[in-house]
Amino acid sequence: MARIRIKNFGPIKEGCSDNDGWIEIRKVSVFIGNQGGGKSCIAKLISTFTWMEKVLVRGDYVINDFSASKFRQTYCGYHRIENYFFNREHVDVAEIEYEGGAYSMRYVKGNFWIKAYMTQTYHLPQIMYAPTERNFISVIKEVGAFKTLPDSLLEYLTEFNNAKDEIKDGLSLPINNANIEYDKQHDVINVNDSDYKIELSKASSGFQSLVPLYLVSWYLAYVVRRQVENPQKMSHDEFRRFNDGVKLIWANSSLTNEQRKIALSALSSHFSKSAFINIVEEPEQNLFPVSQQNLLYSLLEFNNLSSENQLIITTQSPYVINGLSLAIKAGQVEQKMEAAGKEGDREELDRLVPLKSLLSKDDWIIYEVDNKGAVSKLVDYDGLPSDENCLNELLAETGGLFSELLRLEDRYEK
Repeated sequence: MARIRIKNFGPIKEGCSDNDGWIEIRKVSVFIGNQGGGKSCIAKLISTFTWMEKVLVRGDYVINDFSASKFRQTYCGYHRIENYFFNREHVDVAEIEYEGGAYSMRYVKGNFWIKAYMTQTYHLPQIMYAPTERNFISVIKEVGAFKTLPDSLLEYLTEFNNAKDEIKDGLSLPINNANIEYDKQHDVINVNDSDYKIELSKASSGFQSLVPLYLVSWYLAYVVRRQVENPQKMSHDEFRRFNDGVKLIWANSSLTNEQRKIALSALSSHFSKSAFINIVEEPEQNLFPVSQQNLLYSLLEFNNLSSENQLIITTQSPYVINGLSLAIKAGQVEQKMEAAGKEGDREELDRLVPLKSLLSKDDWIIYEVDNKGAVSKLVDYDGLPSDENCLNELLAETGGLFSELLRLEDRYEK
């Protein structure tokens, strides 16, 4: 289990109040809270550290390649959080620590350390960060021409284009009984059902938000699963040649950083990935509550394709949390069903919550992030997320305000 500790980084001030400040990263990790509180900040740091750990394990980089300034400016700059290290007086006050499966990393006020573990249990991941701007992909084909767009969005576009080619006979979507088809000749994705057919760029905002997320998640989850089922391992001689190739790429001073990155990626493709880390900002955007729930079940299903996969979500939606609770409760029911030998009831359970989307009680964790930069673990009752969370409290507050309005109205009733 990886974990991260954050203090005085952007909106995150005191960090996590539990577990000596450590934020655990489980099979499903969710961050809830108001906008601007720091949910995405945490997710972006997790994305950065897991990527750095991966390239170190793979041999693309060595520890000395990661100086404090390069970590801050280049790698955190990828997610546009390079200025989060400084306070208003432009003093570096950030304290960040990460412990993964193969490396630990620590940044403290301008100093950076990396330490390797002696481990044989590390699973090389495919990491994908799904930014909130992803619906932009649905309406603009030439995203690469917009150089001011976030790098994470440009990378998402690359995987989106790869995923389109995998749509052979259409792909069912988890909402509105709809499907998507890819017209390769015209480079157009069409959304359709029995009554209509429309280009994605002209479809509703919900489809424009959902399709890139669903398609890329589906594609990468199955790419990793195929690699798990048919691993391509290097021989000793191949591994030696790989390391020699990495050294030659770094020694070639005529290459730009982008060319070097492309060359390293091509060279390291010999390595098979055995995990998919899917980091999703606000899966609920532009979606009706039932659609939010169905999309969540799909993301959980993709996450369950491999035991080493991880799903990390930031959300402001109580419907996402309630859907998660249903998946966890259904997992508990399935266990009791199996213990009682009532396998015949599985069909009814699947009707309520898809069996492919179930979660066990130890595989999830939820953190609340408040507007003061504090992070706290959401308590659980009988293995389920507590209803006493900031999202449900806001719903309750609305009900309370309505009751106050009714009382005020009564004063003027004749």
